[in-house]
Amino acid sequence: MALDLADYQQKASDATMAFWGNRQKALEAKITAGTTDTGERGAVTAGNTMDGFAGLMIDLVEANGLGTASVHRNRSMLTLPGFFRPTKLWDVLVIQNDRLVAALEMKSHVGPSFSNNANNRAEEAIGTAHDFWTAYRDGAFGSHPKPFVGWLIMVEDTEKSRRPSTRDGSRHFPIFPEFKKASYLQRYDLLCQKLVKENLYSATCTLTSQRSAATTATFADMSELSSLKTFVTSFAGHIAAEAARS
Repeated sequence: MALDLADYQQKASDATMAFWGNRQKALEAKITAGTTDTGERGAVTAGNTMDGFAGLMIDLVEANGLGTASVHRNRSMLTLPGFFRPTKLWDVLVIQNDRLVAALEMKSHVGPSFSNNANNRAEEAIGTAHDFWTAYRDGAFGSHPKPFVGWLIMVEDTEKSRRPSTRDGSRHFPIFPEFKKASYLQRYDLLCQKLVKENLYSATCTLTSQRSAATTATFADMSELSSLKTFVTSFAGHIAAEAARS
């Protein structure tokens, strides 16, 4: 049976529009309230900017035969045990008959600052995966087939994120050549590709979008391996396999 990708392109466009719209609403609310914030952090902490993409994942679960699964998005239901720490909070969990089917992390990175935040995002993604799979190895989620573990990020497409980096250097040893003069958009794409190639995540995705997408709803991929189509196809395939096993 063919996989059902749940009209993902249209839903991703809607989610992109909502992403920027929710950010703008949060910023306007802070201005109206007379509060201040560092950069645009409040636009992230005050609104559920990635809700549209979480909704797409739920549609994919239902469309591919696992409609009876529990798909959790409420914060109180999103913790899983870790190995190096007691728990980790995820963005979406799919559980069927007490079996962990999928755990998804959804991030965003909007300017004006990209340097330190990009490094932090990479460290978080790598550490989360290592912690998760070590916990899985030690039976934290029972003796079941491997769950799907996904990481998706929306990155602002702007002059600063496209600018080749000239600050990345190492005094003692050379950095890997693919990172030399790579823009932050390219670095995120490289991160996603490497996370999959090293089997740290089942699938990853780097989406780029400009602020004008609040009205145009446009987004783009960086490469085939980190594309949204690859991500949703891999996720839908895993869900279909779980449905056949249930």
